[in-house]
Amino acid sequence: MKSDLDALMQSKSLDAILVIGNATHNPPMYYLTGGGHVSAATLIKKRGNEAVLFCNDMERDEAAKSGLKIIPYSTYNYESLLKEAQGDPAFAAAIRYKRMFTDQGVHGRVGIYGHTDLGSAFAIFTILQSLMPELKLVGETRDGSLFMYAMETKDEDEVARIRKMGKITTEVVGRVAGYLTSREVRKDEVLLKEDGAPLTVADVKSRIDLWLAELGAENPEGCIFAIGRDAGVPHSAGTPTDLLRLGQTIVFDIYPCEAGGGYFYDFTRTWSLGYATPEAQALYDEVKAVYDKVTENLDLNAPFKDYQQLVCEEYEKNGHKTPLNTPAPTEGYVHSLGHGVGLNVHERPWSGLTASDDNLLKPGVVMTIEPGLYYPEKGMGVRIEDSLWVRPDGKMEILAEYPYDFVLKMKKWKK
Repeated sequence: MKSDLDALMQSKSLDAILVIGNATHNPPMYYLTGGGHVSAATLIKKRGNEAVLFCNDMERDEAAKSGLKIIPYSTYNYESLLKEAQGDPAFAAAIRYKRMFTDQGVHGRVGIYGHTDLGSAFAIFTILQSLMPELKLVGETRDGSLFMYAMETKDEDEVARIRKMGKITTEVVGRVAGYLTSREVRKDEVLLKEDGAPLTVADVKSRIDLWLAELGAENPEGCIFAIGRDAGVPHSAGTPTDLLRLGQTIVFDIYPCEAGGGYFYDFTRTWSLGYATPEAQALYDEVKAVYDKVTENLDLNAPFKDYQQLVCEEYEKNGHKTPLNTPAPTEGYVHSLGHGVGLNVHERPWSGLTASDDNLLKPGVVMTIEPGLYYPEKGMGVRIEDSLWVRPDGKMEILAEYPYDFVLKMKKWKK
């Protein structure tokens, strides 16, 4: 949680942190500012002190909504900086950072975070390090960064926002199911649009985006709506021109966020329209049985990877390849069981077999449980996913309930 930031900075021997970039779609900046129309901002936080936000003068009112101390960039006259830098914009930016750090009394080890152009940042910080040799600029890998640890546990307000996104997500999923099952069906079992043309994956995705927008959500990373062979490749987004047909598995993995780049939800259902082949039904039943076994046996403060081990063992009993004994399998069970969800659609805790032991199911964690089985050459794949919250009382709660029906009954089709 945000209240852990100073302790985390202490544990990482960071005297200060620097966060750069827009306040939207930039998790570290959003985390500390609450988002909003603030672009190309700079945030400096010394350990034990409140953060200070530097911004463009035109956006000072928007920046003030963060509740942080605001300093406009005009405090450091850019024309003077550019003249001092002999016309070099990167050098001018480095001089400005130096003055910001000096004015805030920053020294020692400074962690750098945020989203910006990599080449520009490299140029500026290389110069800055030469201008301030007394500073040690520190970078971290994303998965183990200060912010990943801070964001791992959520407070009640964060959980409420994720829960609301779950309700929006499942509302849209229900609309998609209703739309698909209300379609006319051609003799070759292809679904038809209102104008009689075949219904494609692209047509469905356009409706998903529209319905999310109507409900106040965004879909910045797209979604997975994959049918047939594509359903057998876990991260195939689906081929836009593929036709919707009866009797083929559809993996529908949707992970929208609040408008402005806020909190995400992550959810998957697998459907077969009208009917399912016996082989597909058997595959679905296997995945659902494993899903049920995992969710019924989640323990407070258990290492998340223990359940990845469990899933692998259960699937291998039935002859499926898994990462437990097959390096990088391309069929069977090919991924990890789940991950944390928050301002990033994928964040701590991690569940992979190689995850560190501190990826725990502790109070405040919101994580996905998403076992699956994939056989692209058989033209099928199955995944079931919900997002769960580890409550303060230790119970595990699905944040948005939705039915697990595999076969969806078509309203205008008779076998």
